[in-house]
Amino acid sequence: MKVKVANVRLSFPSLFHHATFGGESTGKFEATFILDKKDHAAVIDQIKTEITRMMRDELKTKVPSDKICLKDGDESDKDGYQGCYTIKASTKKRPLVIDRDKSPLTEEDNRIYAGCYVNAIFSLWAQNNQYGKRINAQLDGVQFAKDGEPFADGGVSVSEFDAFGSDMEPDDFAF
Repeated sequence: MKVKVANVRLSFPSLFHHATFGGESTGKFEATFILDKKDHAAVIDQIKTEITRMMRDELKTKVPSDKICLKDGDESDKDGYQGCYTIKASTKKRPLVIDRDKSPLTEEDNRIYAGCYVNAIFSLWAQNNQYGKRINAQLDGVQFAKDGEPFADGGVSVSEFDAFGSDMEPDDFAF
C-alpha cells in the first residue's frame, strides 16, 4: 500500500548517502517521519488498518511491535517523538528528493535536515523470509515542505566559544 503523508517532521535522514550503523554502511537510504497523533490521525488509522490486514492476510500471524515500522513515540525517549507516531522507511535505491516546486534537491542545497517538515511517499510491505516476519516501509520520495527547529546533533554551538583576536599565543589556551 502506497502512503502519502504531508507536513511531517523529518528525523534521522540519510537521503543522499547510505545510512551507517556502528560505523558501517547499512547499504540503504532511510529516514524517520514523525506524524503528530492529532494532526495526522486519519493517515495513522489508515496505516494501522493496513498493518493489521497484512498481518492477518499475508503473514498469517501477529508481529511483535519491534518488527513493525510504525512506532508509538510516547514509548520513545527521543525529543520530539512524544504525542506522535514514527515511521522508519528505507530503500536500497536513492529516493526522489525534491523541493516545494518539485525541482531536485542535493545535499549541498542544505534544505533537508533533521527537524524540517516534509511530504513523503512510502509503501508498506510484509516481509516473510529467512530473516523473519516484519512490516516494513519502502521509502519512495521526500519533498521539502518548510523549515522547522533543527534537532540537536549533540555538537557544540558557536556561542560556546569566546571571541579572541589574532594576537593570542598558544599558551593562552593551556589548561
